Amino acid sequence: MDMDMTPQAMGLGNDELDAATLEQLETESYSQWQLMWRQFRRHRLAMVGAVVLIIFYLVALAAGFVATQNPGTRNARYAYAPPQLPRFVDSEGKFHLRPFVYGLTQTTDPDTWEKVYTVDKTKKYPLRFFVRGDSYKLLGLFHSDVHLFGVEGKVPFFLLGSDALGRDLYSRIIYGTQISLSIGLVGVFVSLVLGLTIGGLSGLIGGVTDVVIQRLIEFLVSIPHIPFWMALSAALPASWSAVQTYFAITVLLSLLGWTEVARVVRGKFLSLRETDFVAASVSMGASNWWVIFRHLVPNFLSYVLVTVTLTIPGMILGETSLSFLGIGLRPPVISWGVLLQQAQNMRTVALRPWLLLPGLFVIVAVLAFNFVGDGLRDAADPYSD
Repeated sequence: MDMDMTPQAMGLGNDELDAATLEQLETESYSQWQLMWRQFRRHRLAMVGAVVLIIFYLVALAAGFVATQNPGTRNARYAYAPPQLPRFVDSEGKFHLRPFVYGLTQTTDPDTWEKVYTVDKTKKYPLRFFVRGDSYKLLGLFHSDVHLFGVEGKVPFFLLGSDALGRDLYSRIIYGTQISLSIGLVGVFVSLVLGLTIGGLSGLIGGVTDVVIQRLIEFLVSIPHIPFWMALSAALPASWSAVQTYFAITVLLSLLGWTEVARVVRGKFLSLRETDFVAASVSMGASNWWVIFRHLVPNFLSYVLVTVTLTIPGMILGETSLSFLGIGLRPPVISWGVLLQQAQNMRTVALRPWLLLPGLFVIVAVLAFNFVGDGLRDAADPYSD
């Protein structure tokens, strides 16, 4: 007999129900994904991390628009120029509604022969939105020369300073977002496919197959990552193009990234393979692949999403480490790891600390992914307190 459990059928008014009862009744009407989304929103750091990642990926899509100039443009006269930070108050104490930057004057130290930059307070350059500058392809499809902000005219402007060749570090960091963040997504996609397939076979078939796969995983996990990546990267032909090297590095990172996903998948399969719906599917002649991707994977997809989210930071750090050591991506490819190569010299870092700024973007991105992963881990069990 069907029973109507609504508050009206129970003879209770909304004012007679306490907050806990109302929340319980409301929760029972939610789907699994709605419950996960509600639980995820309660994790404030996860929401902040999600916003940061959305901004990062939007910047990566519109890198040419957000950057102030072409990342490959060289200006040898302004090598290692310091950051030109926007100001609202000038040297005379006057407040300006429109931010501006001062010009730079270059001199040479007579003792060290180093270039020394001083602020030229006689030259003010206002910052404007939607200024015209170097041309680029928006989303890789449309030609444009409009930038989000910048200085009008052929005036040197280095928001975060310049590198050894006088290239704008801010624009190079913006373009580096495309490689450093996409390599994590591509690498995790490959790891996810390998992990679901290999881990699914290990947990579903069992026996000798399970033993062999688990010993293989233990062997791969025991290998030190950096030396292993160095050995595989050294085997890449030096004549390969930047695109070929990019995909090769992605595959190399995926060779070790799939093991964690495979272990999670195997554990879930072991707990689900004895259920009635799996046994019924097998008895009707369903193949292992059908059982894996039609019945088992949807039942723990939330846990897979958590694992994938927490794996992406490892991919980003792996690419950064390889490129920083000079055995990953190489110029003219622009990534955060490639940009950090100039920060290997301690003397350079001491004199030009802005060269470490790409590392700050790596830290922010990794923290954001970890926060989102932590939030998804809580959301995967929406009934927990």
